[in-house]
Amino acid sequence: MNWILLIIAGLFEVGFASCLGKAKETTGIVSTYWMAGFFVCLSISMILLYKATQVLPIGTAYAVWTGIGAVGTVLVGILIFKEPATFWRIFFLSTLIASIIGLKFVSSH
Repeated sequence: MNWILLIIAGLFEVGFASCLGKAKETTGIVSTYWMAGFFVCLSISMILLYKATQVLPIGTAYAVWTGIGAVGTVLVGILIFKEPATFWRIFFLSTLIASIIGLKFVSSH
């Protein structure tokens, strides 16, 4: 269950990073809405990360949380913000995914 909370927390990290990107692209009230989304996603992500670290080791949980956020944010950048999908970006993204999976398997919880 704590791993599920951690994965959801990581997805909300992607949400707050994406909201930040959209807030940067917009102005006025629309930008304010994106910033509100940022704060909501940030809060949910932090609460879920906190709950997961009550059982999971902090080092593993934090690394997995940031890894999910990093991978997800890069994918959102490529798919939504039209950032380049170069060979090296995809290669290192793949190694990051492999590292996240590896941490999950070597964790004692």
